Amino acid sequence: VQLQASGGGLVQPGGSLRLSCAASGSITSISTMGWYRQAPGKQRELVAAITGGGRTNYVDSAEGRFTISGDNAWNTVFLQMNNLKPEDTAVYFCNGLIWRRGSPGFTNYWGQGTQVTVSS
Repeated sequence: VQLQASGGGLVQPGGSLRLSCAASGSITSISTMGWYRQAPGKQRELVAAITGGGRTNYVDSAEGRFTISGDNAWNTVFLQMNNLKPEDTAVYFCNGLIWRRGSPGFTNYWGQGTQVTVSS
């Protein structure tokens, strides 16, 4: 199982970015997918998550600015980030709770990080 993240970059304050995370491999089921971020000197934190049933949750600072969604095949999730602020600068990591085919249950998987920099 692999999670491939993309979409980071440099943007000015108030701008927007869209992150994508595609899951691939021998997958039986995906329970939850989400995005975490880690800024220099800080702990990794959950930014947004979505379940297969469409339930979402966000860190307070992202509420109203970020939207997490999944495609119809439920193997790609997107994080639309609007009105970005300098404090959103961090490495963003894709995460998935995935049942790999042949394994006994769900396992936590991580994608590679993608840098988001908000600066004028």
